[in-house]
Amino acid sequence: MEAKLKKELGTTTLKSTGHSGGGCISEGQSYDTDFGRVFVKINHKSEAKLMFDGEMASLEAIVKSETVKVPKPMKVIELDRGGCVFVMEHLDMKGLNKYSKQLGDQLADMHLHNKRQLEKLNKEQQTVGKGAGQSEVAVVEKFGFDVATCCGYIPQVNEWQNDWVTFYSQQRLQHHLNLVEQSYGDREARELWAKLQLKIPQFFSDVEIVPALLHGDLWTGNVAESTDGPVIFDPASFYGHSEFELGIAGMFGSFSRSFYSAYHEKIPQAPGFAKRNQLYQLFHYLNHWNHFGGSYRGSSIRVMKDLLK
Repeated sequence: MEAKLKKELGTTTLKSTGHSGGGCISEGQSYDTDFGRVFVKINHKSEAKLMFDGEMASLEAIVKSETVKVPKPMKVIELDRGGCVFVMEHLDMKGLNKYSKQLGDQLADMHLHNKRQLEKLNKEQQTVGKGAGQSEVAVVEKFGFDVATCCGYIPQVNEWQNDWVTFYSQQRLQHHLNLVEQSYGDREARELWAKLQLKIPQFFSDVEIVPALLHGDLWTGNVAESTDGPVIFDPASFYGHSEFELGIAGMFGSFSRSFYSAYHEKIPQAPGFAKRNQLYQLFHYLNHWNHFGGSYRGSSIRVMKDLLK
């Protein structure tokens, strides 16, 4: 692997630093190279390239938004014996503490970035002499993403949709319930979903949703801080409803009050937020059920029942 890395990165130096990391999906290792320190994620699964290509595109989109710091992505490299590595900037990070409020503030900016670009474009088009097609402002008017991204190792269906409720119901919830059906044939889940999918539009009756760039898997394990501010990593990005981001945020060890107050100062909670938050948590419970097995069945069923009350 190291010979391949040297060749692909064009470096004569490749020295392990002893810094390692990783979660339940991939392992990681830092190396010193001719052009500085890099972090290399390694995964030997057959779907590793799809997963890392999606993560690279996610990081590139977040970098482009100039809102929250992420490790700068460098290269996805296929290994000769199967699997893949993903090379990115090495950042010295520790647990999020001092910069919690700043993360809430910057995350709101990331979620508002596309909306602000749309407003800027509309303003330009109303200005004399600046017609449509002349602007360099990049805007996204649909829900989805250009490539598949993986929340864990399961690919997400990111095909572009005009309507958020359709996107979320079909490409997030239905997709995972299909996988549950294939693996477990769970009758109760099937029956609850038949009722719930008819009710979902009611949760969005008074909400205006502009596509927002999302991290997609923002829990406390995927945030940290460096010396100059917060850092987020391991994204599974797509353009969706900003509230989706806050679903998993409260599931596995919540963020601080200062994070939420800074975030909601820029993006206030809309009516019906609590119910939609449960609806967004349902995706993550189903995703965990499909990744880690039946221990997440109870939570998935409970949330569906709660939403039907």
